[in-house]
Amino acid sequence: MSTIFSKIINGEIPCYKIAEDDNYFAFLDISPLRAGHTLVVPKRETDYIFDLDDDSLAGMIVFSKKIALAIRSVIPCNRIGVAILGLEVPHAHIHLVPMDSMEDINFKNPKLKFSPEEFSETAAKISRRVIL
Repeated sequence: MSTIFSKIINGEIPCYKIAEDDNYFAFLDISPLRAGHTLVVPKRETDYIFDLDDDSLAGMIVFSKKIALAIRSVIPCNRIGVAILGLEVPHAHIHLVPMDSMEDINFKNPKLKFSPEEFSETAAKISRRVIL
């Protein structure tokens, strides 16, 4: 059975896409900790990030760096935090979270709510800055 992320990648479920290449896909988290909170996933469905082969894992990190640089150029923050949790969806993924303090990447924090227009605007701004 396909994961929700595979359905997003395949266009079966809408998302606020940031970027994609042949192997990876980035989109806004719809329950974000901060504006610009983005998920990066491999297109090949793999449950656990450390089950990815070395080249795929390295490629995912390099792709994430490109997305993080774009986020940071659009969303005012000190850093882009990186979190790999892997329990909520059985599809490897990396959270990229704009942050000014450690508390900004605390997943116990209340999730923010944005309108579809706000999500679309944020995704478009970040997407324009991605250099693949």
